[in-house]
Amino acid sequence: MKIDFVQLTKILQRLKANPFKIYPVITPHTGKIIEFKIKEGEEVKGPSGKWLEKPGTPLFVLEREKNPKLIRANYSGQAIGIRTDLLNKFVEAGEKILEIRHPLSQEEVIAEILLSALYIISAPETARYILTPELTRRVEKEGLGKTSVNEGEELLIMTFMKRETPIYLKEKGSFIIYQIYFKPFELIQTGSPLLGLCPVEDLPHLEKIIQRIKEEWSL
Repeated sequence: MKIDFVQLTKILQRLKANPFKIYPVITPHTGKIIEFKIKEGEEVKGPSGKWLEKPGTPLFVLEREKNPKLIRANYSGQAIGIRTDLLNKFVEAGEKILEIRHPLSQEEVIAEILLSALYIISAPETARYILTPELTRRVEKEGLGKTSVNEGEELLIMTFMKRETPIYLKEKGSFIIYQIYFKPFELIQTGSPLLGLCPVEDLPHLEKIIQRIKEEWSL
């Protein structure tokens, strides 16, 4: 496996041309929209604080069986596409009411690039995962971006219903563990990323791209 740096450059150019991500805001359940708290184009804030204890901006009120529920923003950005035509009307669960146009931060751009660049090991099942004890010790000692693994090496243990299943590196070659996307024993959904691995020979080139983003990205 080799990183496609030409493709990465194209992705970076696309993100520079349109440095935003659109997050839909949908109804959590059926109900009647009785009030909008924001207007088209208004800036909203997502949860904040060290523990995200400060709630996001109020967006609209959804009433169900005479119980009003305030729906708040989960992301910061600009509120667009507000469905004012739905005011005082009943809507189904999962109805898109508006979108939040979120400006990508430097960290978010790097995260997007890494998901495209790295060899991602994803969760084969909805279960809980841990690094193997040996790999945990090595990562703690050497650090992310420095710990190498090889084809056939046991990386993870999947635990589910008192069943433990080892997960091995199937890709040929040597890799550096660049990203860990989960917390030990956290319930992870099928298909979610667990580890991001970089081929050893590509590591200097990838780090140059990351440094370039840090120097050039102003948002």
